[in-house]
Amino acid sequence: MTDTTTAAPPAESPPKEAFALTTSRGFPEWLARTGASIAFTTYQAGKLFFIGSREPGRIAVFERTFARCMGLAASQDARKLALATHYQVYRFDNVLPPGQSNGVHDAVYAPRVSWITGDVDAHDIAFDADGNIVFVNTLFSCLATISEGHSFKPIWQPPFISKLAPEDRCHMNGMAMENGRPRYVTMVSASDVADGWRDRRTDGGMVYDVTTGERVLEGLSMPHSPRVHDGKLWVLNSGAGELGFYEPETKAFKPVAFCPGYARGLSFIGKYALVGLSQARENRTFQGLPLDAALASRDAVARCGILVIDTETGDTVEWVRIEGVVRELFDVVALPGVQNPSAIGLISDEVRRVISIDEG
Repeated sequence: MTDTTTAAPPAESPPKEAFALTTSRGFPEWLARTGASIAFTTYQAGKLFFIGSREPGRIAVFERTFARCMGLAASQDARKLALATHYQVYRFDNVLPPGQSNGVHDAVYAPRVSWITGDVDAHDIAFDADGNIVFVNTLFSCLATISEGHSFKPIWQPPFISKLAPEDRCHMNGMAMENGRPRYVTMVSASDVADGWRDRRTDGGMVYDVTTGERVLEGLSMPHSPRVHDGKLWVLNSGAGELGFYEPETKAFKPVAFCPGYARGLSFIGKYALVGLSQARENRTFQGLPLDAALASRDAVARCGILVIDTETGDTVEWVRIEGVVRELFDVVALPGVQNPSAIGLISDEVRRVISIDEG
């Protein structure tokens, strides 16, 4: 009897998605004129990216891999970075002395300290006036800081949260610093039950004043990234695709610009706002938001990238568009005085060879 069975050909692996970054025509010149660079995180792809200026009319893109990159912060002089990841918080230091360069790079951020917090779903992060790291502990619905011998030390919680429990009750996600101290936080709802925020995504969002414990803004849709800039409180009304600010006279949110995507990540260079955009995930969290109708009315689809918005006019003057493997961003940070940064990662052995000496 003849066996005519033939082996099936090996299954082909699906092609890997590429990373594609394009910019508006004037973006390279605009970035060079500012004398700054931009850093941003994507937890979906697990990457920390830098966009800098390499030569006239050209940008430089540099990336490193860190699991579930979330909140990112720079010290005032941009010589230190803090990064929240899956279960660790890192501090990076620029190992180049001021005014020196390493080839084309004028900053080399090396990881110097890491704290294992556990998976507390850390979101926004910042340096306080004393150089300590403060972060939004989303899982436990509080603001927290690093603690020796512990996962974290809570320093503030909303007055409606009855217990610090690992239940992500209100989905606190954003933090604004003022004079080196936490001043405002954003959250999706005032829920005090496990995962209760998901039922109030459309209009339950609010901004709290940490110093008074009072609600500053209400009725927002999944707000993120509060920032104090030039004495004004800015916030992203993410579920509606809006950049705006708190107007004390009316005690209301005043939209300045529409953002064609899920807006998350906000920083400033002078009068320009840098806004991170994400494509909407195909799950309940991102569906049914006011953003859907706002995009449809403009015949637009959600995109991933960064907008440069003139806060005086609301116009998008430049943009960065990201396609391929990266679809979601979390944080965006301007690095003033740093034109072409790089960073040391942990995957290769380069971290073994980066040695700096404290000479007093």
